[in-house]
Amino acid sequence: MTEIPLLLSLFYLPPLTVLTVRMVAAVAVKVGVKLTPVKYCFNLATKLAGTALAGAIVFRDWPFNNVAPRTWLVLAAAAGANVLVSLVAVIGVITLVQGRISRVALVRTAVPGLVVAAVNLTVGLVVLLVLHQSIWSLLLLAGLGVVFVQAYRSYGKFLRQHKSLNELYALTRAITESGRDGVLVDPLLARLRELLSAEYATLWMPASGRHPEMLLSARADYRGLLDIAGTPDSLRSRAMERGETILVGPQKSGHEWADVVSERGVKDAIIVPMRSGDAVIGTLEVVNRLGEASHFTPDDVRLLETVAAQAGVAVENSRLVERLRFDAQHDALTGLPNRRRILSALGEAIKVQTPDDVVAVLLFDVVRLRHVNDSLGHAAGDRLLAEVGRRLRDLAPPAALVGRVGGNEFALTVRTADAEAALALAVTIRESLQGPMAYGVLTIDVDCAVGVAVHPDHAADSATLLQYADVATHAAKGRRPSVQLFTSSLESRSVRRVGLANDLRQALDEGDLRVYFQPKVGLRDRRLVGVECLARWEHPVHGAVAPEDFVMVAEHTGQLGRLTEVVLGEGLRRVREWEEAGRALTVSVNLSPRTLLDPAFPAQVAQLLGEYGVDPARLTLEIAEGGVDGDPTRALATLHALRDLGVRLSVDDFGTGYTSLAALRRLPVQEVKIDRTFVQGMATDPGDLAIVRTAVDMARNFGLTIVAEGVESERTLGLLEDMGCDVGQGFLFSRPLPYERLNAWYTALGQGESTAAGDVRWLRAVQ
Repeated sequence: MTEIPLLLSLFYLPPLTVLTVRMVAAVAVKVGVKLTPVKYCFNLATKLAGTALAGAIVFRDWPFNNVAPRTWLVLAAAAGANVLVSLVAVIGVITLVQGRISRVALVRTAVPGLVVAAVNLTVGLVVLLVLHQSIWSLLLLAGLGVVFVQAYRSYGKFLRQHKSLNELYALTRAITESGRDGVLVDPLLARLRELLSAEYATLWMPASGRHPEMLLSARADYRGLLDIAGTPDSLRSRAMERGETILVGPQKSGHEWADVVSERGVKDAIIVPMRSGDAVIGTLEVVNRLGEASHFTPDDVRLLETVAAQAGVAVENSRLVERLRFDAQHDALTGLPNRRRILSALGEAIKVQTPDDVVAVLLFDVVRLRHVNDSLGHAAGDRLLAEVGRRLRDLAPPAALVGRVGGNEFALTVRTADAEAALALAVTIRESLQGPMAYGVLTIDVDCAVGVAVHPDHAADSATLLQYADVATHAAKGRRPSVQLFTSSLESRSVRRVGLANDLRQALDEGDLRVYFQPKVGLRDRRLVGVECLARWEHPVHGAVAPEDFVMVAEHTGQLGRLTEVVLGEGLRRVREWEEAGRALTVSVNLSPRTLLDPAFPAQVAQLLGEYGVDPARLTLEIAEGGVDGDPTRALATLHALRDLGVRLSVDDFGTGYTSLAALRRLPVQEVKIDRTFVQGMATDPGDLAIVRTAVDMARNFGLTIVAEGVESERTLGLLEDMGCDVGQGFLFSRPLPYERLNAWYTALGQGESTAAGDVRWLRAVQ
């Protein structure tokens, strides 16, 4: 209310006297208040300039002879000029120190002061008029002044509370919104500093789990955040340990921390522990209340504790959201990015296209993981996957992203010069990946098949790029080394397999799938002893479909049982016809490893044998060498059930897998078929010859029948005869033939021989 005494003094006293009195009063008042020299001089200069201007305005009309309206205007102009000088000086200093003030801040600073000044001037003129009427009115004005002062104080307190509530509401809303967005600290500290008019507002959270230590401060003269604080570390550590609020300032002169903070130049401070439930997760603090005469009060402590309670919940929620986002984009076992994160990163990398490089995806498929799980348990398998992930992180280029995109698949995305460079990188990393991993007293060999696809050569989007890398990985499993760059031919084959699913079902239903028969010849007497049933499919659009393609389609679309039934039924039907024609031949049918996992398969075989009236000994079921590795218990149970039916069992492609002597002895089989790759090379390669000889000797020692596939020359045939091989099968005798051509072949190549038992046919080898 300084405008009221100023207006009255300008009416009753000479301008120079008013100036002198105000300066003496200002000096006397400021002496009792601790101000920096700069602020002290600024306040005196502002008061001097404002009073001098007011005195200059009333100088020509003073002394006033009456209280007419002209006098009102002169006095109001003089007192108002004093207010404007103070306002302009404050805005000028703010602009000089902090830069140009915004229009909103200017209005927020100027309008309340001008409104209050106008009210005070009006009251001052009313007081002047009352005093001009009678000096005794001073008694009434004194009582009114007391009431007026109290009203102003109440209004000021109300105004401050209203402002604090508005700012607290805005702060709470900012905390809630920023907590959802994961950017909590900046709005929290900025608004908190403004709310408590502090020089510093600081948030400190010690390291916890994967969250590092965080110390950030908002400072009055800095727009961003700083990694410094106004208080010593020991103070906030003690607040966190005790879980109690610490208030330091002049009103706490005897406090144990007063000397500590005074050494840091801290006037006053509040440190509040921030909680999440019962746990203290950090501290929230404000330092140095702005204004030398102002200090933090117990009300400020309660306000900061309220904010800290809300901030603690918001911080914990923000961490929870961050943890959920992390878990949603990372693999729990290895901690690597998952498929979703890899696809997102690939998409971002593809957007930044440059002519000097390509975006490459290297997909690593850990081989024989199922064997590790089955033999050592899933803990060993998990250990193997974690080790592969760690090795890939160490071997990957600095700018690469490594992630786990499937059960045993890892992806590496990186920019390379071209596809050849990506392929070379894949070969290098795969070679470095290989090597044993210690698991207790055991060692586990680590090996991977790698597929490579690049953008923009192979695909234009991340999902297709990863898909093509997967296609290349499957193709790599049959190569040495097991690294494959994607090509369009791989895509066409993969896409064609997908399109064959419905066509295969229709072919099985309509009988379009044909069964061919390849003769099996006894090497001692060159007689036809049996045939192997081989499925063939002539597609109306794609032509001849490779058996491995439609068998894989059948396995993945649930049609494998139907396919096996068709081939098995056709083979048994022909065996019955040959038996009725006086030809005692056996028939062999290949089984998929998945068929051995079907507990109902033995009953299905028994039903078909009974339906066609065939002796079970006439049927041989061939299983791949690794056919029982997936689930040995179930597979062996099926094999024993088939053996109990009287069906003969054979190990197909013997020599290409990892069957040990103990495993071969455990299998209830009566026959082994030596793989064609060794038989075809035995006439020219001593290594293949040694392998075949060893396999024949081993099978003979176990009392098993030996069948050699891939017999294509007389020399090979002679070597097999010398070794004591029982049965041969290959192009030297015949290619797979349909039923009608097989009968014609048998008739053309067979010739009679008279014996005591009658005419017998025997088979000649054909060059």
